[in-house]
Amino acid sequence: MSIFGTIVSAIFGRSSAPGATATGGTAASPSSSSASAPAGKPMSRDEVEAMIEKIAEEQDEEYNWEESIVDLMKLLKLDSSLSSRKQLAQELGYKGALDGSAEMNIWLHKQVMTKLAESGGKVPDSLQHKRA
Repeated sequence: MSIFGTIVSAIFGRSSAPGATATGGTAASPSSSSASAPAGKPMSRDEVEAMIEKIAEEQDEEYNWEESIVDLMKLLKLDSSLSSRKQLAQELGYKGALDGSAEMNIWLHKQVMTKLAESGGKVPDSLQHKRA
């Protein structure tokens, strides 16, 4: 699965239906139907942020996930290493240097949040199994 796919799974796989229990970052397919956020239908960034905020509220540690791709990945219990961020950057089409710079990380965070909202919890076909 792509890095973006694991992010989608970690967010949308946790609460795919009202009353569902958390299943962790390796939920099955986030494309199952959902009463609260139908898979594949665009949502607002505010809706995506509200879903992530629910995950953040369950944590003991504070993360700056609203601005940091590293903290967003840590919140979701995903590998936030430079290697993983490089792979994510390649999946999402980053054209700059893959050096972990602030520029790359800011771009990654913006793209991830935008693509999460656009996809509504469904990994686009173009990012399904993309590996660097």
